[in-house]
Amino acid sequence: MKRTPSNHPAALRWMTRTLAVAGAVAALAGASAARAGEPVWDGNKVQMRSETLAPNVHAYYPADAAELNSKGGAAATSSGLIVGSKGALLVETMLNKRLNEQVMQLSRQHTKLPILYAVNTSAHGDHSYGNMYLPSTVRIVQHVNTKAYVDTRLDDDKAFMIKNFGTGRGIEPIQARTGDVLVGEGGRMTIDLGGKLVQVIDFGFAQTGGDLFVWDPQAKVMWTGNAIIASKPALPWLLDGHLVETLATLKKVQAFLPDDARIVPGHGVPMPKSQLQWQIDYLDAVKSQVQTAINEGLSLEATVQKLKMPEFRGYALFDWVHFGLNVPAAYKDLKGPKS
Repeated sequence: MKRTPSNHPAALRWMTRTLAVAGAVAALAGASAARAGEPVWDGNKVQMRSETLAPNVHAYYPADAAELNSKGGAAATSSGLIVGSKGALLVETMLNKRLNEQVMQLSRQHTKLPILYAVNTSAHGDHSYGNMYLPSTVRIVQHVNTKAYVDTRLDDDKAFMIKNFGTGRGIEPIQARTGDVLVGEGGRMTIDLGGKLVQVIDFGFAQTGGDLFVWDPQAKVMWTGNAIIASKPALPWLLDGHLVETLATLKKVQAFLPDDARIVPGHGVPMPKSQLQWQIDYLDAVKSQVQTAINEGLSLEATVQKLKMPEFRGYALFDWVHFGLNVPAAYKDLKGPKS
């Protein structure tokens, strides 16, 4: 295993607003469900399925993800498994024990070899809470910022998750289990599973400042976590702002991937690389139009009113993500600290 370490300590500066913002997202996204006493997706009900993308390469995602993605709805977390001759690597460990057991069961159907590594693409609980249920022999791979966040903010994170995903969903027992192997800022590592080399890469700020991408160059499959939520019409979420950096990161990923690559997004079914263009076109349009509004002297409120952008509609969360989150984040990023 080769890795490029960071010379800087783990930082929290990009992740401090995630809980408050994400809480609002979940509350608004699940408004209709909340009225019926249900979260936006229920960790006690999600059923995971497996799709083989190449020999020894498998994507795991909710059974209803394809339907939800096509309608612009919110699906639960996606995962996956890469198998070599020495053992396997699991991408994402899921929200709770129930979902972790589902992906482990799917993994046992694909290989009798042990899982050697598990990668968390971010600190979000639905991607990392299952760490505690893995065998002690599994090495957890995280970004340095993800480890720092979980080490210091787990209680707050659990409170947010319980509030928005419901009590009795297996969140209460969660205890921190953080990275054994860390990727520094701007770093990458190569993990040798035996005849299968897997790259874990930090391309830059994507959503949380602790984002990792998992790339199998042989199968040409990449797991992106929440940097890409799902295929069109889903949109990027600028949870912690940083429009310019996020756009640059997605363009780096696009340039890195071959044209026939497939992407397993954070909450959806596998998609072709070509669908990444939708995410980039949207952020490019937001950047251009917000900058024009700033140049015209418009206030934030007037900018939000102006940027209707109907050509990017279709996502069930469009109104909140676009008007409530992305346009204000872009305005602040482009106008500077005095905005």
